[in-house]
Amino acid sequence: MTLSLAHILSARRTLRGVADATPFVPSPFMTKAAGQDFLLKLENMQPIGAFKLRGAMNAVMALPEGTAGVTCCSTGNHGRGVAYAAGLRGIRAVICMSELVPQAKVDGIRALGAEVRIKGRSQDEALAESLRLVKEDGLVEISPFDDPHVIAGQGTIGLEMLEARPDLHTILVPLSGGGLAAGVALAAKSINPDIRVIGVSMDRGAAMHLSIAAGHPVEVEEVASLADSLGGGIGMQNRLSFPLCRDLLDDTVLVTEDEIYHAMQVLFYEDRIVAEGACVVGLAAKLAGKVPAAEGPVGTIITGRNLDMTMFHDIMAGRDVQLGDVTVKGKPYGA
Repeated sequence: MTLSLAHILSARRTLRGVADATPFVPSPFMTKAAGQDFLLKLENMQPIGAFKLRGAMNAVMALPEGTAGVTCCSTGNHGRGVAYAAGLRGIRAVICMSELVPQAKVDGIRALGAEVRIKGRSQDEALAESLRLVKEDGLVEISPFDDPHVIAGQGTIGLEMLEARPDLHTILVPLSGGGLAAGVALAAKSINPDIRVIGVSMDRGAAMHLSIAAGHPVEVEEVASLADSLGGGIGMQNRLSFPLCRDLLDDTVLVTEDEIYHAMQVLFYEDRIVAEGACVVGLAAKLAGKVPAAEGPVGTIITGRNLDMTMFHDIMAGRDVQLGDVTVKGKPYGA
């Protein structure tokens, strides 16, 4: 399937009134830091607290009548989206997750009425369980990123950003499996071919960044990160999100755990926004000088708010945070 702007426009009709029209607001602090208008697309205001509802709902609503149920592997937010959308359709949902997913995200999915299966310590192991359910239980697997309906749904974010600010010069997109980046880049560049779209990920286990550099999908070790939503591979048989990201992204950059830690503090103390580490990688890249100066307004996507609040409180207090065998040294904001 060749995706186009027409698919994204169709997705917008499907999502209307449920998963669309989130605020796109300026950040005075980041505007000063960037030297240009810097705007935040607040997908953390979605009903499930994350942008993933867009793609999941578009995919679930496209299923034929009589579908037995759906399954997926997820680091958390895609599972929430699939669970929420399946609830709207009144069908079964089984979400497969690795042991690295924070408990807060597991609990949130169960609260939406879905079944949760915890399998292994990687997304690949969770995906294997999801595919087993397809084969043995007849469920439909909805990829968190390599699905045309998912990509089109995420692309509606790019539509809304450009409609609100046609003068956008650069979009900084959190980058994981590439469904969000592919959809946003496709929408944005279909409207304005000159716009810059830059994917941003953490510097440990950045699957899409490494795959683009290699010219083909590569496997990565999945490790604990403040940006846990960006973890996992892109699938060795990736059909859609990899080629779209490879062809449409102007660049990909990486940020450190220390830079993510600081950006989470900035977003909370300056804009009073609670958000996951994965949401702030665009801010982190800009604050660290890792993206070039823009000649016009810059936008980034605050992708979700479903995080471990104990860890969030530690970061806001400037305490150390332990991520597996790595310690992120804390520092009080402004100190």
